[in-house]
Amino acid sequence: MTAPTCRFCRAPLTQDFVDLGLQPLANSYLTPAQLKAGAEKSYPLHTRVCGNCFLVQADDPVAADAIFDDGYAYFSAYSASWVAHAKRYADAMAKRLGLTSQSLVIEVASNDGYLLQHFKAMGVPVLGIEPTANTAEVAVQERGVPTEVSFFNDATGRDLQARGIAGDLMAGNNVLAHVPDIGDFVAGFQHVLKPQGVLTFEFPHLLNLIELVQFDTIYHEHYSYLSLLAVERVLRANGLRPFDVELLPTHGGSLRLFCAHEASSHQETQALKDLRAREHAANLDTLTGYQGFTARVEAVRADFLAFLAKAKAEGKSVAAYGAAAKGNTFLNYAGVGTGDIVAVFDANPHKQDHYMPGSHIPIHAPSKVDEIRPDYLLILPWNLKDEIMGQLAHISDWGGRFVTASPETKVIS
Repeated sequence: MTAPTCRFCRAPLTQDFVDLGLQPLANSYLTPAQLKAGAEKSYPLHTRVCGNCFLVQADDPVAADAIFDDGYAYFSAYSASWVAHAKRYADAMAKRLGLTSQSLVIEVASNDGYLLQHFKAMGVPVLGIEPTANTAEVAVQERGVPTEVSFFNDATGRDLQARGIAGDLMAGNNVLAHVPDIGDFVAGFQHVLKPQGVLTFEFPHLLNLIELVQFDTIYHEHYSYLSLLAVERVLRANGLRPFDVELLPTHGGSLRLFCAHEASSHQETQALKDLRAREHAANLDTLTGYQGFTARVEAVRADFLAFLAKAKAEGKSVAAYGAAAKGNTFLNYAGVGTGDIVAVFDANPHKQDHYMPGSHIPIHAPSKVDEIRPDYLLILPWNLKDEIMGQLAHISDWGGRFVTASPETKVIS
């Protein structure tokens, strides 16, 4: 059997990163009828690292349009902290770039308008480009954010350019990992970005994934796991370059990469040079930096299963909060189900009264926490731990305690 090839540079992929086995699509929540029909599909969730360009990537056994269809259940606006993060970004960019009513901000993968609404409120013209029709409709109908329903790529960028559309600021936040053909996706920006325009990408930093064993951020809709090293190669292959970076706490540690045309006047910052040096020190420019990750992932699973066994032996009930994709990866890799975790609570009404893919744990509104009164509440979206603990601090009234499972299982008193 021939080795698969890198989705960017086409070199043979011979080095495993981690294999998480067969898993259902992480955002494919089941209705009661679908659960009863028992027709759920699972696919290999196997990641490898390219020894040439060092892009860490998942195999792609399922087409993108099967993941990002009209049933896609992720709506950014249901996380208050994420909307607040978007507003801080909008305020900072408007100030840094001097955006006015004559500017144009274009967001690719604009979801439900959670970010562009803040620019619109400032009187700055906006345009969203979003592949999922149901979230785009919310952006238009509820937030008045003009949105085109389309996958963004080189052809899309050329089409926008032909229509005279050009952005002073373009944003691709938490989308770069979601595209199967990362080169074709990035190629589109060079056509739409103004000569001195600024393009920002936000994405979880691969170095944090490795150092903090954040394997639950791996799922089928995340095709790539990104370092500065790998992203810079993709940018430069398409006439673009990074010039600045900010380190963000979001998604367990992300990069906000500021990019521009190769020929633009934007000067490279010391922050960018420092990050390059940090990745070099971590051996992300050699295969050595990626070896041994599987053993660390297996240790996280063993630690969590030991916690569940102890809770069961003591007659304690365990529930979870946050029907997040990362939670589905974690639960399915651990092989747990309704006999281990009685329910998952989530504020997103599009997920409530559904079942978690694979584990088939029922999803309820947060108000049901007070009815079920679990002894332990596992926080699946650990990146929102503080927000969730603040909202549900009252579980201590019945002796309930919070639990996190990454990078090790911790019971929080």
